[in-house]
Amino acid sequence: MICELFPFQQQAVNEMRLRVAMALNNYRMLKIPQVVSLQAPTGSGKTIIMSALIEDIFYGSEQFTEQPDAIFVWLSDSPQLNEQSKQKIELKADKVRMDQCVVISDESFDREILEDGHIYFLNTQKLGKAGNLSRHSDTRQYTIWETIENTAREKADRLYFIIDEAHRGMQGRQAGTATTIMQRFIKGSNEQNLSPIPVVIGMSATAERFNTLVGQGTSSTLHKVVISPAQVRQSGLLKDRIVITYPDDPTKHGDMAVLQAATDEWQDKCKHWYQYTYEQHYTNVNPVFVIQVCAGSGTKVSDTDLDDVIAKIEERMGDTFKENEVVHTFGSTGALTIHGLNVPHVEPSEIADDRRIRVVLFKENLSTGWDCPRAETMMSFRRAEDATYIAQLLGRMVRTPLQCHVLVDDSLNDVRLFLPYFNQNTVQKVIDELQATEGGEIPTVVDGESLEEQTYDTWSVHTQRKRTPKQTIGQLSIFDYPNGMQAEPVVIPPAPSEGATNPAAMTEAQGNSAASTATGPNIPAQEASPGTIPVSTTSAAPLSTHQGFDTASETSTGERNATPKKETPVLTPNVPQMSFLQTIDREGITKFINEQGYLTYIVRSVKINSYLKSLMSLAGLLSQFNICITATEDVKNDVAELIHNYVNELHKAGKYDELTKQVMEMKLSVQIFDVFGEAIQNSNQINLFNMFAASESDLDRQLRVADTKMGGCGFHLAYGRKYIDFDNPNAFKVDCILFAFDSECIAELNQYAEKKFHELNDQYRKYIASKPEKCRKQYSDIVANGDEISKHNFTLPETISAKVEKDGVTYTDHLFANADGIARIKLNGWEQAVLIEEQKRKDYVCWLRNPSRQSWSLRMPYEIDGKCRELYPDFLIVRKDPVLKYIVDILEPHNPDFKDNLGKAKGLANYAANEPRIGRVQLIRIGKDAAKNDRFKRLDLAKGTIRNKVLAAINTDELDHIFDTDGVFED
Repeated sequence: MICELFPFQQQAVNEMRLRVAMALNNYRMLKIPQVVSLQAPTGSGKTIIMSALIEDIFYGSEQFTEQPDAIFVWLSDSPQLNEQSKQKIELKADKVRMDQCVVISDESFDREILEDGHIYFLNTQKLGKAGNLSRHSDTRQYTIWETIENTAREKADRLYFIIDEAHRGMQGRQAGTATTIMQRFIKGSNEQNLSPIPVVIGMSATAERFNTLVGQGTSSTLHKVVISPAQVRQSGLLKDRIVITYPDDPTKHGDMAVLQAATDEWQDKCKHWYQYTYEQHYTNVNPVFVIQVCAGSGTKVSDTDLDDVIAKIEERMGDTFKENEVVHTFGSTGALTIHGLNVPHVEPSEIADDRRIRVVLFKENLSTGWDCPRAETMMSFRRAEDATYIAQLLGRMVRTPLQCHVLVDDSLNDVRLFLPYFNQNTVQKVIDELQATEGGEIPTVVDGESLEEQTYDTWSVHTQRKRTPKQTIGQLSIFDYPNGMQAEPVVIPPAPSEGATNPAAMTEAQGNSAASTATGPNIPAQEASPGTIPVSTTSAAPLSTHQGFDTASETSTGERNATPKKETPVLTPNVPQMSFLQTIDREGITKFINEQGYLTYIVRSVKINSYLKSLMSLAGLLSQFNICITATEDVKNDVAELIHNYVNELHKAGKYDELTKQVMEMKLSVQIFDVFGEAIQNSNQINLFNMFAASESDLDRQLRVADTKMGGCGFHLAYGRKYIDFDNPNAFKVDCILFAFDSECIAELNQYAEKKFHELNDQYRKYIASKPEKCRKQYSDIVANGDEISKHNFTLPETISAKVEKDGVTYTDHLFANADGIARIKLNGWEQAVLIEEQKRKDYVCWLRNPSRQSWSLRMPYEIDGKCRELYPDFLIVRKDPVLKYIVDILEPHNPDFKDNLGKAKGLANYAANEPRIGRVQLIRIGKDAAKNDRFKRLDLAKGTIRNKVLAAINTDELDHIFDTDGVFED
């Protein structure tokens, strides 16, 4: 493959290859039809996985021999899907030749039997009763049914029938027809004289959908390969969130007002993507604005006023579109003139790669056969009854443009949909339909948001005043009805109800005292204490308005000259602005934390890659980014020495010559399988008459197998460069083969890889923190895939999307804040009271709520019930330090009644032992002070004597005793 597969994709390919071989063998022995099912969520790359499988079958893999005469038939439900699949195979499967891909044409295709070594593309629309492929004629001797039946009968050992079960874009009778046609290949059909296909490979988003396709009344044996939503979510292939926006009051917020909001969102995405790609040295994404319009009545192309749509977008963004920036997909309609602009027709499959396209107008045909990760914002003028179409379209938009999670700017990890004719109930219908259509557990969050009440807000460390959105004079906007956010007095919520000791006395005493002395982050300025007085701040000026990122300009003619000239994107410096908020150097604090490379962990249930592969990937990264230039060569030299030492031991033991003879006679055990999954016994296939010639020609194949057994890392080449004997140039090959086929040597190699992998990670992890995001992202993936519990650098983003908590309290001292320097957060009674205690400290600067299960959250492993889980401590507290400038504490208020207390205490203790640069690491609970008052008692696990006691504790009673003897109350 021309692209490197994600680990979960490679796992799926390997498992599919094994299952397909088993299926072929089962059919050969039992004559029972076989079905291999790939069940994977939307966005997991099913087509890429299938392309890699095809390449492995054609050209062989590390375990299976090649099958160049294999025949594939790829069946889907539309020509667009066929074309998209064909393009992906031709572009990604670099070993597959373009002339191997054949689209079956209903006009000219006529064959008795399918040709070996080809991939044939077919769709259900050509297989209906009206299709030419199903009928004999003067130009067609064989129907497609006869061709497939003949091929299945004559070439059952090499025919693979792939069903791309993607007819979710169809409804009613159309969907039923597609299902019926696909089922014929699984069940057979008397009408078409078609027997069940021997081996069918199915692709589906859900088990239920594929089970419906397979249906009842079939004797086929079903083999399943399942990719979980969690695997896709961890890969970064999909957006984190889908946010669906609708007006609660359509009379106040009409469709054009919603279009304005959608345009603003799209423009904001353009600016954020431009800033991000500029700083990270990526090609600019050029986000696409997708607009679904109504079908036309009579001779009208659309009942939506297309001229008004384009005019409103141009007015809102203060610029005019150039030709080819706006396109449409209206069926057979050619180019249109909309608002004086020539708008050409494009096929959906062409949208993603045409970087000129910025706005796409469509009706219904983008729900299938289309994949455009650049689509960041969508607006629909259709009515509520089209919930299914909306849901299907969103399923095509959840893919990430760069095929990775964005670390720096979390707002780029969501996609937005605006629905002016929907309300809360109909939006919920879309959400339900999306979940049902795209897999039940679609690996992304789906939320509804009314225009009147924001669901997600953008918080950043670059605090800035809100800009007044552009608006045409006399034009109403949704921003004419803002929700003013006012400061609120401190309100201490009640203590947790999960069986905790009720700290009512403490809450009342301290909470009232705090209020009376004006201690708290969110009370009016005239009442605030010195630690939280909102005085001033600096803010980063936003990017200048950016409309089009193509620096080439074109001269507009006619009425389109009346609109303002396009602005060039400019990255603007920080500009101080007056404000009445607390002074916190949020950017400086974030930079300080990220430069430290504090330890954080990722816990997985399984290790995805071998240590050998992870080691080579990590060494390659260290070499590539000049962290340790010699890392890769050092590893290869170490392995070359392992081989050399092994060969020397064989010579000393007098075993080398005998083993070499076995290699040359090909009697060494080679673990490789044929297409039916059966091991090939080389020793039974040797031609003793010409032993030398046979061994000479096969030596390189054995060497390739040896290289595969050693991880495919090219260690044999490193060994050959170092120890080649020019008088016997094949000797180094024999040495490597002997090493690879000795199980003890492979075990030693893997032990070396594990040790070296952890050495390199521990030694160079801190240097990764200062590298570009591309390096940090690759490093994180390599390490996470190499260990079940992996060490990483704790890195904060600069911008996050925070869910608005309506009943939360406004804080001005949170590390992330909105454009007004405010964060609205809901804390429980314990959390808020602990925070108030922290705010009283003279060295206190700010705090961060550490959210659960965010990609950037600080996390650490702990054990409960014999399983390893991830702990997300509640707070990070930033304090001033005279030497380091800042110091970071970890605080975890935790109910002692919970059964995970001891496990989390030990998790915190282990973290404190492994990360000494962190300040306090405290487990906090309610305790009685000397006056018998309820107060917070803190156990600081950063202290070695306390930490050792906790690590030695065997039950919660011992932990309670440690709290009694070593816990402290802070003033």
